[in-house]
Amino acid sequence: MKEIRTDAAPAPVGPYSQALAHDGLLFLSGQIPLDPATGALVDGEIEAQTRQVLANLSAVLEAAGSSLRQVLRTTVYLVDLSLFPRVNAVYAEHFSTTPSPARVTVEAAALPMGAQVEIDAIASI
Repeated sequence: MKEIRTDAAPAPVGPYSQALAHDGLLFLSGQIPLDPATGALVDGEIEAQTRQVLANLSAVLEAAGSSLRQVLRTTVYLVDLSLFPRVNAVYAEHFSTTPSPARVTVEAAALPMGAQVEIDAIASI
């Protein structure tokens, strides 16, 4: 097992890794829309937050020698499921190849730091 860490994504704020690589798979912790340079939540609507989350995931994937094209499965957590169509539109911009990753979407009562969206992933390396 190998820990993946990059300064291009927000640093963990607890006892967890940005990602772990094991037997050709990459397990990415959930990312919220934090600007890695400031550690602050990005301003803007759900689209801006979703873009930042996907940029953070992409940075971790790249640090491991992978990419969004190699994502096998994601879990999307939303504080308001009515935002799903807007999140889905941004998600589709980033996962435009086929087959698309398998996905689960869950409504959560709250997310860290007041984020509206969090996404985790499993990818191949």
